[in-house]
Amino acid sequence: MKLTAFLFAFLSLIVLGYAQQGNPSYISIDYQRPAEYVIADIKVEGINYLDKQGLLSLSGLKNGDKITIPGDAISNAIKKLWKQKLVGDVKIEVEKTVNDKVYLVIRIKERPRLSDYIITGVKKSDKGDLENKIGFIQGQVLSNALKKNAVFSIEEFFEEEGYFNTKVKVSERVDSTIKNHVVVTFDVDKGERVKINRIKVNGNILITEKGIKKQLKETKEKRLYRFWKRSKYVKEEYKIDKEALISYYNSLGFRDAQILKDSIYVVPNSKNKLINIDLTIEEGHKYYFRNIAWAGNYIYNDKKLAKILGIKKGDIYNKALLDSRLNFNPEGPDVSSLYLDNGYLFFNVNPIELRVEGDSIDLEMRVYEGNIATINDVRVFGNTKTNDHVLLREIRTLPGQEFSRANLIRTQREIAQLGYFDPEQIGIIPIPNPATGTVDIEYRVVEKPSDQLQLSGGWGGLQGFVGTLGLVFNNFSLRNISKPKTWDPLPSGDGQRFSLSIQANGLRFQSYNLSFTEPWLGGKKPNSLTVSLNHSRINNIVDFTTFETDGGLRTTGATVSLGRRLKWPDDWFTMTHSISYTNYDIDNYGFAANICDQCNTNNLAFNTTISRNDIGTNPQFPTQGSSISLSASFTPPYSAFSSSVLDKEGTDRYQWLEYHKWMFDFSHFIKLTGNKRRSTDIFSQDRKQERPFVLNTRAHFGAVGIYNSQLGAPPFERFKLGGSGLSGLGGSNWITGTDLIALRGYEPGQNDTGIAGANNELGILYNKFVAELRFPIVTQGVATIFLLGFAEAGNTWDNYRDYNPFELKRSYGAGIRIFMPAFGMIGIDYGIGIDEIPGQPNMNGGHFHFTIGQQLR
Repeated sequence: MKLTAFLFAFLSLIVLGYAQQGNPSYISIDYQRPAEYVIADIKVEGINYLDKQGLLSLSGLKNGDKITIPGDAISNAIKKLWKQKLVGDVKIEVEKTVNDKVYLVIRIKERPRLSDYIITGVKKSDKGDLENKIGFIQGQVLSNALKKNAVFSIEEFFEEEGYFNTKVKVSERVDSTIKNHVVVTFDVDKGERVKINRIKVNGNILITEKGIKKQLKETKEKRLYRFWKRSKYVKEEYKIDKEALISYYNSLGFRDAQILKDSIYVVPNSKNKLINIDLTIEEGHKYYFRNIAWAGNYIYNDKKLAKILGIKKGDIYNKALLDSRLNFNPEGPDVSSLYLDNGYLFFNVNPIELRVEGDSIDLEMRVYEGNIATINDVRVFGNTKTNDHVLLREIRTLPGQEFSRANLIRTQREIAQLGYFDPEQIGIIPIPNPATGTVDIEYRVVEKPSDQLQLSGGWGGLQGFVGTLGLVFNNFSLRNISKPKTWDPLPSGDGQRFSLSIQANGLRFQSYNLSFTEPWLGGKKPNSLTVSLNHSRINNIVDFTTFETDGGLRTTGATVSLGRRLKWPDDWFTMTHSISYTNYDIDNYGFAANICDQCNTNNLAFNTTISRNDIGTNPQFPTQGSSISLSASFTPPYSAFSSSVLDKEGTDRYQWLEYHKWMFDFSHFIKLTGNKRRSTDIFSQDRKQERPFVLNTRAHFGAVGIYNSQLGAPPFERFKLGGSGLSGLGGSNWITGTDLIALRGYEPGQNDTGIAGANNELGILYNKFVAELRFPIVTQGVATIFLLGFAEAGNTWDNYRDYNPFELKRSYGAGIRIFMPAFGMIGIDYGIGIDEIPGQPNMNGGHFHFTIGQQLR
């Protein structure tokens, strides 16, 4: 305390001494004899923009206060004014004293304010990131510390990119348009990126240097052949790589492994562009699991818990594997799921090393089971556009139910599958209350654009203008149509789907489609209702100069379908029933010419589809799960009701189509690379972007069957392979009433057959197999972008006798997919067809293909 008092007195001595020496009009003070004074008046000098009364208030001094000079009051006032960072200099001087009264003067030097700041010497893409990192605000008081922090932020930004020689020059100029404001310029010279010349490993015995370097995923030596991975030193990534290296050692049983020393130094004569890294490792002994005992478990016996743990005596000691099997195992069951899925939210297990003998470790799993937790309340936040009931009906954790981690994970998936929210920002926050044995659950979401606009066009030469306009409203609200005030910009928020699309090719082709889906008919159960209408016209143009038409094909149809979720075999299954009617009005049209010149054909079909889909939370770029679908369509067997159908010829024979049609589709996703280690906290919201390679394998099969061999297969509802599966592309490829199956590397064909059967007819059977290797570029935020390489094979047959599932047309290639909420999934592929198509020599080879939307087949 004496030392503090002395310092304060000394500071006051300096300030007041300066006043005495520099301003002889001020009185001298006897600093050996502190005296008590009453403040009679306080002047504030040197301010132009700051408020006098505000400064006096900040100083803590006011008229009438009793202070000791020299003493703490003045020193504290100076400290308080400095603390506000509003001034560049401050002094408090004694103007005069009259008896026991003192007159003070506070001399201020104001700091300028920031008018604007400029960053030069950097790329435009870096400038925005730097501005966010610096965080300057126009109008804020500009201090030296603020400028130093900005320089540090710039240097740190480029250091993370591998530039360790960044230099930043700071300059100011007065802004003549605003008083006491300046413009600051940061001139950046980031220099050359520092690269790693060599990584040397010392102390390793059982793990080779090559194996160690392989674990340093982001820290690589400079090599000419490694064009896919830049050699750069980034401090944070190097730190993560060292931790990963120790984790790798631990997974091999070296639980005591450590990095004793790592040295980083500049390579001589490299102009600070190259560095060497020396790592010294102590591997330690290799350990194995021996005896594992359980304590505190009453609900499940030792045998059951040990079976789920799956670790046996003699297994290599792996702490990460042990934690995964106990807490959260992405590749199989774990002990915690056994409890947490059955309500034991307060469960925890703590593995204790009881004994270490030689290379063996004995463990005791100390279990606290706790009581079953009941869900008390469920809340949702962040749905600014989507109504609460749309979210709440997908939630599987309801008040009054027992807590279940599996239901939490399933709810997260169901919310993501809606497509209205960013799947990377879906938060689940359980708020447990051990005192009452209950838990509140909060779901936090971030809305994203979900409506889509498909707009494309071009000139097709003699075919005329080719254009497509599609509008898809994925979060539509039918009940708000009559409430214009709720539109944003259209009625939305009830989770219904409304789509309208128009495709035209001048006078040659026009197609109109309209559909509406209510996913929760009645609002109580997930029973969906879909109604769709379609109409298309294909005109025969006989003169392209005058665009004269003569006949063609008119198609008009409607479909009504009802779907529901099943509980058996499990609740991933859905079943859909539909009835559809299509009318074909034929007038001297292409492939239908062998049916009739002018006729009218009707198709009334009943369809049942059973499907199962457990694909993960990001439907645009799935990394796990599968989808499988089996569909069967039937028309009434008219020939069985009336034998007169068989006696008819030409037009009357196909007045009503009869057939049965079977479609099978399977798609599976598996993550091949990427960080498979997950946080042991099941509610962790770690959103660091992962870039795994994902393998997607698909199989497709379709068959059209007949009731009566004398009648044969119908001319419609057949299959055509080739191209991207889009109609309206590729010469005269205008087919209605046909399933267009994509097969990249092959053109759809200049006639109506594509890859056809032996008799050059559209197929009644088809097989297709696909393998795609995908790599993500962007999976967070609004857009999803990924690259893919593919190999696929398929074929069609026009009769069952010639069917051979191994006689396939093969292709391979690469492509890119871009998903944007406003436009949906857009894809460009380049495919190379391997096998020639008889009669169509130019159909295979290298071809570009364009796709819109998620392609099913």
